[in-house]
Amino acid sequence: MRIAVTGSIATDHLMVFPGRFADQLLPDQLAHVSLSFLVDRLEVRWGGVAANIAYGLGGFGLSPLLVGAVGTDFAEYAVWLKEHGVDTGGVRVSTDRQTARFLCITDEDANQIAAFYAGAMSEAYDINLRALLTATERPGLVLISPDDPSAMLRHTAECRALGLPFAADPSQQLARLDGEQVRDLVDGATWLFTNEYEAALLMEHTGWSRAEVLATVGTWVTTLGAQGVRIERAGAQPLTVPAVPGIEPADPTGGGDAFRAGFLAAVSHGAPLEPAARLGCALASVALGAVGSQAHEVDPAHLAALVERAYGPGATEPLASLLAGEGRGRAS
Repeated sequence: MRIAVTGSIATDHLMVFPGRFADQLLPDQLAHVSLSFLVDRLEVRWGGVAANIAYGLGGFGLSPLLVGAVGTDFAEYAVWLKEHGVDTGGVRVSTDRQTARFLCITDEDANQIAAFYAGAMSEAYDINLRALLTATERPGLVLISPDDPSAMLRHTAECRALGLPFAADPSQQLARLDGEQVRDLVDGATWLFTNEYEAALLMEHTGWSRAEVLATVGTWVTTLGAQGVRIERAGAQPLTVPAVPGIEPADPTGGGDAFRAGFLAAVSHGAPLEPAARLGCALASVALGAVGSQAHEVDPAHLAALVERAYGPGATEPLASLLAGEGRGRAS
């Protein structure tokens, strides 16, 4: 099954603060915060949620179609993605805006303060998914990840009109969306992805209970950080899959994107939910060990060994058709 991934394509500017944000915040001065952090490291990396997920899928040889808007500074990034198995035929290049920027400071407790400049992403609404998909292989799933909100809503509507299964991954954009918009993005989704905080925010925005969300979507996948992932379906007991143990994150950026790539890669090969979640957790653990959301290698042999070590002998059997491939790994 081929997957189209819509959403943000960005450059990540990742900084590390050798201290704790909590030590710099004065409870009686929170209404007048003015802080500057002297950072030890700066890493400039390619990122963006859609590009990160497509990078992971490309590593498994799945040739995902990336759909998003970028600036004229995208040429080198495009080469990188193509070298890693990503089809960039769905990328729109703006004539007057730069590619989006993500700026993030991480402290010694892995807390983060981040800002995002949309740039060319604001033109994503102009991408006509219907026209795009008539000129290429029809995907079996469209993942709608954080993007310009109007583009997310348009792509969701186009998927419904075309009868295409879609996955809703509103993530960071939940803070900008109102209840009606969130309900529109989620309604009828084959898959819904959130983390635990976003799950609570989604229910608050929509006014739906957990049962009402599950009545609206096929499967709700909630990442729980070091506790792993919870998978829920209406009428079924929740399934919790633990994370790979013993991981010391070098950079938390991109772990959730890597999980989605591993999980959806497994699902695309017909793997059941638990093995798919295990592969997602394994790829997330690899991503967390690298600085930058596309700095890790997608190595099926290494992932197979990791899954077996974390989840026991035979854990890779349902993933054999996917992990038998060579993957594309990393070009540098």
